Amino acid sequence: MTDTATPRYYLVPNYHISESPTRPVIDPATLEEVGVRAEVSAEELDRVLTRVNTAQAAWKRLDAKTRAQHLHQLANRIEATDVSRCAVLMSREMGKPYPEAIGEVANCAPVFRYYAEMARDEAGKVAGTTQTGSLQYARYEPYGVSAHIMPFNFPILLMCWTVAASLAAGNGCVIKPAAATTLSTLEFMQVFDELPDGLVACVPGDATTGEALVESERTHAIAFTGSVAAAQNVAAAAARRMKPAVIEAGGSDPMIITAHAPLEVAAAGAVTGAFHMSGQVCTSTERLYVVDSIHDDFINAFVAETQRLRIGNGLEKSEIGPLANQAAREKVQRLVNDAVAKGAKVACGGRVPPGLDTGWFYEPTILTDCTPAMDILNEELFGPVVAVVRVADFDAALQAANDSRFGLGASIFTTDLAEAHKASERLEAGMVWINNPMIDNDALPFGGWKASGLGRELGRQGLDAFRRTKMVVLDHQPVRHDWWYPYPDDWFYHEGGRKHV
Repeated sequence: MTDTATPRYYLVPNYHISESPTRPVIDPATLEEVGVRAEVSAEELDRVLTRVNTAQAAWKRLDAKTRAQHLHQLANRIEATDVSRCAVLMSREMGKPYPEAIGEVANCAPVFRYYAEMARDEAGKVAGTTQTGSLQYARYEPYGVSAHIMPFNFPILLMCWTVAASLAAGNGCVIKPAAATTLSTLEFMQVFDELPDGLVACVPGDATTGEALVESERTHAIAFTGSVAAAQNVAAAAARRMKPAVIEAGGSDPMIITAHAPLEVAAAGAVTGAFHMSGQVCTSTERLYVVDSIHDDFINAFVAETQRLRIGNGLEKSEIGPLANQAAREKVQRLVNDAVAKGAKVACGGRVPPGLDTGWFYEPTILTDCTPAMDILNEELFGPVVAVVRVADFDAALQAANDSRFGLGASIFTTDLAEAHKASERLEAGMVWINNPMIDNDALPFGGWKASGLGRELGRQGLDAFRRTKMVVLDHQPVRHDWWYPYPDDWFYHEGGRKHV
C-alpha cells in the first residue's frame, strides 16, 4: 500500500491482492480520486467462506476463558494501534469529520472486552428439575459463520458491535463493508491478526456480494444495517434460509421540546441530534416537535446555534462535512423542495453552501411550519435537514412523534420529571433519550421498533443474537420410567371410564 494520499488498497482476507478489476474511490469533499478498490469474485468468496468455516470449527471448541483471552488481546491490539491512518481514509472516502472518525475507531476496543467477559459469565441455565435424579439445563452454542453487511456511516464501530458478540459466541465472521468505506475497513482489518488465522474475513463488494453471503449455505446468521427497503430484502432472504438476522433499518427520529425544556441546552442538543455527521446517522433527529408556548424562542436559539457550525472538508476544522455522494444530496434537495412547495419556511440553510460548489455539501437546514403532508416527515432523510412542527402541548407532541412507520430512537428535552417518565413509557421507539440524544451503551440493547429493525445489537440480547440454545436432560442413573412404552393395559379407555389416573 502506498501513502495515505493515494491508497491502492484492494485486498481480501490475509491481504492478498484481489484478482478482480478495480474501481476508483472518490473523495466526496473534493471529487478527486483517492484510491482504488476491488470487489471479490465468486471464486474468491468461495475460498473465503471455506477458510472461515474451517477456522470456526476450531474456534468453537475453545473454552470460554481462552476465547476471552483472544478477545482481550484483540482489544489490546486496537488500543496499541495508530488508528489515525484508518480515520483519515474514512474521512477521505465518505467525508466524516476527522474528530468523529478517529473517535469511532478508537472506541472499538471496549466492546470486545465487554463480550469477552459476558460470554464467560452467561454460559447457560440450570432449571428446576421435573424428575428426581435428572439434571436439566440449557447451553449455548454458536451458529457457525455470521455475515456482517455494514453501512458507510459508522463502518468500523457498528461492525465491531456485532463481530465482537459473534466471536464471543464462538462464530467465525465475514464482513462486507459498504462500498463507500471499503478502504478504511480494510485498513482496520489488520487488527484481527491477533485472532486465529482465517477466523475473520473482509470481502469488499456490492449488493451482489451481500446477497451471496445471505444466500450461502456456509453462512448461518446475518447482521445488517441499511435502508428499510434493503433490510426487508435481507430479512426475506434470510427467512427463506431459516437464518437468524439482526437488522437495523434506519429511521426518522423525533425530538420533543416541551414547555419545560431549558432552551439553550435544548437548542445545542438539537443541533447535535440533527446535524451530527451531516445528519447521516440512523438515529439523527429528523422530526422536531416544539410546544407552541416556547416555539419561537426555541427556533431563535436553534438557528443561532446552527449558524455557528463550520462547513468543509472533514480533514479541516469543520463540523459539517459533505454528504456521501451525489444521490444523497439530490434526495435532500428533493425533500426540502417538496416541503417548501407545501408551505414550509426555511429558517436557515436550504442550499449548497456558497463557495463549496465542488463536493456534495449542503448547509445545515431548519424548516419550520412543517406538516404531515410533506414527504420530509414520512421518509428517512439522512442529511443535514430537520423539519420542525409546532404542536399545542406535550400530549400532542407525543401523538405526533409516534405517527410514523419508523421507531428507531426518540428524544425529549424537559426538566419536568413527570414528562420524562411519560415520554419513556409512551414513545414508540427502541431507544429513548431524555436531555442527551444519541448516546449508546455496550451493556444496553440497541435497535428499533416498527420498520426500523429486528433484533438487537449490544447487551445480552446482542450476544444471544449469535448463539443458539440447546436443552439438555441428563439422568445420571438410568432407570426405566413408568411412562415409557408399552403402556399397562389398565391405562387404556374402557366403558365405565379409566381405572388409571
